[in-house]
Amino acid sequence: MNNAELAETLVTNHGLTKADARKAVDDLMAAIVAAAAKGDEVSLSGFGKFKIKDSPAREGRNPATGETIQIAAARKLTFVPAKAVKDALNG
Repeated sequence: MNNAELAETLVTNHGLTKADARKAVDDLMAAIVAAAAKGDEVSLSGFGKFKIKDSPAREGRNPATGETIQIAAARKLTFVPAKAVKDALNG
């Protein structure tokens, strides 16, 4: 499912216009990104949590040449699903 399909679900289930539904989806994504960029955890009750994980710098290998390379430190956005989501996925 992509953003347009998610917006279409809002149109079908809530009677929104396509433009309003697309704006709501885009605003939700932007709010999650903005909170994550500040280092905040985003918790959506019954769905899960978006958290920032710091990945330290490390040494790696170029698979084509076998040469050792340095991989820079990075901040990554991770998602931890809520129990209800895990239960829905696993029966």
